[in-house]
Amino acid sequence: MIYSVPEPKNEPILSYAPDTPERMKLLSALKKLKANPVEVSMIIGGQEVKTKEKVNMTAPHNHDLILGYYYRGGEAEIRQAIAAAMNAKETWAGMAWQDRAAIFLKAAELISGPFREEMNAATMLGQSKNIYQAEIDAVCELADFFRFNAYYMQEIYKMQPYSPKNQWNRLDYRPLDGFVFAVTPFNFTSIAGNLPTAPAMMGNTVVWKPASSAVYSAHFVMKILNMAGLPPGVINLVTARGSDVGKFILTDLNLSGIHFTGSTSTFQQMWKTVGDNIAKYKSYPRIVGETGGKDFIFAHPSAHPQQVAVAILRAGFEYQGQKCSAASRCYLPESLWGEIKDQLSKWAGELKMGDVEDFENFINAVIDKPAFQKITAAIEKIKQDDDLDIIFGGNYQDTPGWFISPTLVEVKNPKSWLMETELFGPIVGVYVYPDKEFEKTLELCDQTSPYALTGSIFSGDRQKLAYASEKLRFSAGNFYLNDKCTAAVVGQQPFGGSRASGTNDKAGSILNMIRWTSPRAIKETLAPPLDYRYPFMKN
Repeated sequence: MIYSVPEPKNEPILSYAPDTPERMKLLSALKKLKANPVEVSMIIGGQEVKTKEKVNMTAPHNHDLILGYYYRGGEAEIRQAIAAAMNAKETWAGMAWQDRAAIFLKAAELISGPFREEMNAATMLGQSKNIYQAEIDAVCELADFFRFNAYYMQEIYKMQPYSPKNQWNRLDYRPLDGFVFAVTPFNFTSIAGNLPTAPAMMGNTVVWKPASSAVYSAHFVMKILNMAGLPPGVINLVTARGSDVGKFILTDLNLSGIHFTGSTSTFQQMWKTVGDNIAKYKSYPRIVGETGGKDFIFAHPSAHPQQVAVAILRAGFEYQGQKCSAASRCYLPESLWGEIKDQLSKWAGELKMGDVEDFENFINAVIDKPAFQKITAAIEKIKQDDDLDIIFGGNYQDTPGWFISPTLVEVKNPKSWLMETELFGPIVGVYVYPDKEFEKTLELCDQTSPYALTGSIFSGDRQKLAYASEKLRFSAGNFYLNDKCTAAVVGQQPFGGSRASGTNDKAGSILNMIRWTSPRAIKETLAPPLDYRYPFMKN
């Protein structure tokens, strides 16, 4: 039989406005999770695995709120996870594709249905996201990944070659020859759920290492996958140190792929390790990675000032600037700067910062102490730099959580370190250019940063919009016209960047899914020849 998965549609975003049913359910879920700290075991071969080393998990916005603890693994658990992935490989790869798809389609229904509030509450508490940021991430985007990826899997299998008379040609989309290693970041529960499951859908088995600061939500993702019927050993959740991972996983001869989102330096080191060990692998590992960004908003003098201000505030400061796509550098014309600055300053005075359970708070905490220390060190450096002028912000406190106020900085030197260095926090640099230097400043924007993840251009002049789009063609893998440079949606804007921002394999698209296959071309001759001689050989 030939099956078709349900046509995917993006999960609707709930409002959580006062007195709505979803808000009441969410408040109950928050209360329940806070009252019941969780014990997070590693899941290897379908079994819970514990070690002697426990690590506490606390809320970034409240150091006193203990969410639970996880067990930290080492060499033994890593090797056990690799073995479990390899043992499960044959059975999983042999399962009919529609049965694999059904698991993730069910997971999408569980996430967006009975476990919606729990997923949101876990992301709010563990990663300090307000409800809107949690809803678009942990529920809507993750459910979208599962549904759309199942559809893309179907479309890949349907892509078959032409067959002339007397032949039947076909493509067998095999999984990779080994296991896939998924390394996921703290900032998006959806990315943490997508990186191990996208390869798994295509028949691969996976070793998954979540960020240590997001083990809490990873635990709930794994819980949903198990409830959806994921067989043992298909995805093996390991909480281990990065140094151990590089030592044992990246040098294993059965490593067939890496699915990574994280820092540029970590990704480059992983790639180097693969290169150093290239002769020992059974097959050349597929390396798919999305790394850093120094994302920009660029305005032409014809742009609408208030539209630009909204884009800067939302793209720069939502989720405390801890998005790979967050705006961190802006290029604004002199003729608009005054109005944009005044509007942003007014709004900044209205923004509230604090606990995620106070729904009036637009700003919450950064993820952990190392992030807090890195970002606040940058703020102190800004204060000492004569080329940098803080327009608003620059304040921070480490109690009761890791709080840093949104900070807008005017930059005199467009090549300043602030315009080049990724900080991953609520700091936005603005270079004000003379109106007549629009074209020159476009070149500056393109050449300033090594990254090329996201960017946007605002203009009321269509010709200038088209001109800028072409000039900045290679400056961003996700490019926005008259919109902020964040909030890519699965199935609508496949996400990924190039240059130092990654391999641009476009999560949330068929382009990413096909990377997890190793196609075999099959030619079947229906009536094989009975004579070796060709027609030209006749007298």
